[in-house]
Amino acid sequence: MKLAHPRSTVAAATVLAVLTLATACNRESTSSVAAGGDKPAIGIDLPRSDSDFWNSYAEYVKKDVKTDGINALPLSNSQNDVTKLVANVQVFQNTGAKAVVMAPQDTGAIASTLDTLASKKIPVVSVDTRPDKGEVYMVVRADNRAYGTKACEFLGKQLGGKGKVAELQGALDSINGRDRSEAFAECMKTKFPKIKVFELPTDWKGDVASAKLQSLLAQNGDLNGIYMQAGGVFLQPTLALLEQKNLLKPAGQKGHISIVSNDGIPQEFDAIRKGQIDATISQPADLYAKYALYYAKAAAEGKTFKPGTTDHDSTIIKLPNGLEDQLPAPLVTKDNVDDKTLWGNNVG
Repeated sequence: MKLAHPRSTVAAATVLAVLTLATACNRESTSSVAAGGDKPAIGIDLPRSDSDFWNSYAEYVKKDVKTDGINALPLSNSQNDVTKLVANVQVFQNTGAKAVVMAPQDTGAIASTLDTLASKKIPVVSVDTRPDKGEVYMVVRADNRAYGTKACEFLGKQLGGKGKVAELQGALDSINGRDRSEAFAECMKTKFPKIKVFELPTDWKGDVASAKLQSLLAQNGDLNGIYMQAGGVFLQPTLALLEQKNLLKPAGQKGHISIVSNDGIPQEFDAIRKGQIDATISQPADLYAKYALYYAKAAAEGKTFKPGTTDHDSTIIKLPNGLEDQLPAPLVTKDNVDDKTLWGNNVG
């Protein structure tokens, strides 16, 4: 028998190490991954790590994977990049995933990947975002149009139906950004026509939001309200800017700028208690993780669902490309900010 030359053996080992490293790119190791056994494997991609909301979601996912004994493949994080998401999903396919959980931030660019997964009989659960096209088994989400409407109604009443409001919009290539923006605009036009709204698209980026708000304040120093579509990325830079401009007046004090946010992170709750902002809408990060894994496991096992009310205070609706479980997302103000049932009060 001819033995391999030592140099050949070393070269082969080097190539193998490089390939292994490439496969692991953009992936998160976690001690929560279950041993597996005969349970179907689930591929889970986390969407980003630059948002307090999504970091909380990631922690709930890791905890629930361990608690529920999910056979999860090593978690990946696409870092708000659809190209990385596509690559991560390809790894899930190659490593035997029977279902995939994702939260595509660009809901228009993921269609071809969803079509590929459908052709491979790999069902997809989409969290928080609803893909524009492509088959999905279940979207786990709250009613984002209700976010825009609730924010509008709250601000409209706070301002007495008149004034100037800055709207820090999310990415408009995302169904969430569109839903919140369209509903907010429709509500303001119908119910509070004397309020002037300045729409500031931000692509869900805190630095972009801060720069655009600073420019707006330079032209409109008499701003009365702000609607932040994502507190997880907008809260800190917005408060820092207002403080720098000496505009961060507590609620009830003359000159206070009324602020309503979306997410329900602990930092928003603290800001409400301090009077820095007035309200937020609590996106259920804990329930997003819980039911994303619940539906992924059910999909991998071949179970099906129908539109209608659920046993967890939500409603499943029919979409052109699948189903959506709309989870509850309450408005949080100074009156209920200490409610212990809110996930933002149970972090850490």
